[in-house]
Amino acid sequence: MGRTAREKEQLTRVLNEHLNTIHETLQLLNQNPASSLEKVSWGEVIKMGDQVSKQATIVGMLWTGGTPEAKQIEENMMSYFNVLQGFILLSHGSTVYTGPTLSSSIHASVKQVVDSSFKLMIESVSLYGSRNKDQQLTIPQIVGTIWEACSALKKVAPTNITAIGRAMTQVAFSIRDVLREMKELKPASCDPTSESSDDSSMKADSEAQKDDEITMDDLGNDLSPEEMKVAQSAIGIVSESLQVIKELIRTISGAVKLENPDDKGIFVDSLERLLKLCQGIGLQIDELGACLYPPHEVSALEAVSQKLSSIIDELQKEVESFYGSPEALIRACTALRSSLKQMDSELDCSSVSDLEARLQNVAVSN
Repeated sequence: MGRTAREKEQLTRVLNEHLNTIHETLQLLNQNPASSLEKVSWGEVIKMGDQVSKQATIVGMLWTGGTPEAKQIEENMMSYFNVLQGFILLSHGSTVYTGPTLSSSIHASVKQVVDSSFKLMIESVSLYGSRNKDQQLTIPQIVGTIWEACSALKKVAPTNITAIGRAMTQVAFSIRDVLREMKELKPASCDPTSESSDDSSMKADSEAQKDDEITMDDLGNDLSPEEMKVAQSAIGIVSESLQVIKELIRTISGAVKLENPDDKGIFVDSLERLLKLCQGIGLQIDELGACLYPPHEVSALEAVSQKLSSIIDELQKEVESFYGSPEALIRACTALRSSLKQMDSELDCSSVSDLEARLQNVAVSN
């Protein structure tokens, strides 16, 4: 075995030892930190991320003039992994009294830094002894990935309130999309016999050209007058649901002073419950939108209405337990309940009309 091969084997052995140590340290992120552990500010984690970025730059510079010496690679490997381990430990300390939402965001960001760091070290050892200049160009590319991962740490929510507010905002965006689609629903076309023969011919030609196209308009054009009334009520529900979430976000955003580590996570648990309720609203709105296309699934629409009503009751109760009675949010919840009752009324009328139509058909057939 030549000298280069022996040195590469030694580098591989050292690398594996470092990787195993980091893997063990990473297991901490899967555990809830002890309440006795001192809380680390996210700003400290960002600073340590800057150190990781600097170490990555040093590794990249080693390869600018060709293949570095094995001793240089090993020394830089040790320095890099020491900083990386400190970064992981600080990240773990930052999760004291964080809820699942913020913890998940922190873990994802830390994993990006760690994964790209592993890739840099593995590639660095793999390239040792190689004379392929093109392969060595991968080093600065990976260094760039580490810079981006460390820079992305600055975008992580600094508090539970911010993290949960962002998650609620995503639900609001989804509901807004459903609302936009619902507003594209249209009633059935007028009686075709009232159209001129020329118009009918032109329409037939147009439809023939679009046989393979399905648009939102096509899906909505079969709504009966009764179904259209239900759809309009549903639009009101979605609009009011969006307003409830907007007011909920405003309410928790103004409660920064309530996020106190001394409460042993009670407030954070409440925030997480509110987020789940908010996401529950989003799921029901998706279901509502899916049920509106003809023929209407009356039983499914009634089920959505009942579930939304239950969620709103639970949400208002949860809010009042921590925030008192925020007027704007209470008004939004009341307006949503009113819209739900309106749709229930339209569904009742629709069911009666459908029953009458069936009875009439039976009488005619007899």
